Amino acid sequence: MYEPSVCVVAQGAKRVILGEDTFIYDAHHYLITSVHLPTVVQIINASEEKPYLGLRLTLNVREISQMMVDSNLPAPRVQQSSRGMATGEVTPPLLNAFRRLVDLLADEKDIPILAPTIQREIVYRLLVGDQGERLRQIASMGSQSQQIAGTIEWLQKNFAQQLRIDDLAAKAGMSTSTFHHHFRSMTALSPLQYQKHLRLQEARQLMLTEHLDAATAAFHVGYESPSQFSREYSRLFGAPPLRDIKNLLQDTAVTMV
Repeated sequence: MYEPSVCVVAQGAKRVILGEDTFIYDAHHYLITSVHLPTVVQIINASEEKPYLGLRLTLNVREISQMMVDSNLPAPRVQQSSRGMATGEVTPPLLNAFRRLVDLLADEKDIPILAPTIQREIVYRLLVGDQGERLRQIASMGSQSQQIAGTIEWLQKNFAQQLRIDDLAAKAGMSTSTFHHHFRSMTALSPLQYQKHLRLQEARQLMLTEHLDAATAAFHVGYESPSQFSREYSRLFGAPPLRDIKNLLQDTAVTMV
């Protein structure tokens, strides 16, 4: 199952686009994700002199749940949105914990002993911070967030198949209308839009790394109509498949020079 993660930045900044939502995180804001989401990511505010430097830490759901059970945690700050992605404030105690975790790389023999303790502190800082409720929801077995996370995991593995919303709702143990509402609340996308984004991103990856043509990539990810694939691809990435891949390859070549 997908584990939640937190991303922090030491230098530079990133923009993450999820549907119609945009999240920017930098040295003062972290990004937390509780489920896998099909996003478009851009590095901003970076240069050769000051390159982007960041860290992604995967959080263990069982450890989060155990801390919730064992500890008398203070109530988290109020959170209205149930989105599976959000930014939060990097407080001095949280930043200090991340620095100590990175400092362990200077003496790797200390990692097995000290890293678990520091990671536990990071989890605590997140649980009592402004995105703490988000982590508590995803770590609570049987919660609606956990049920949606299960269907998202299934979609990740089966995005090329035909999708029936009623079947997904049944997997989540919800009515179709309730499932659709909570899925969109968490992902900013409807189930069909989510599947479409997964398909298009996988097709883009296949064309870029496996050198497949557009029609073959479209068929591989579940499209039956190449023209529909091209229209939806252009809508998501801003250019038709051939031009988009050409631009990406040119950008890569310029970067490597």
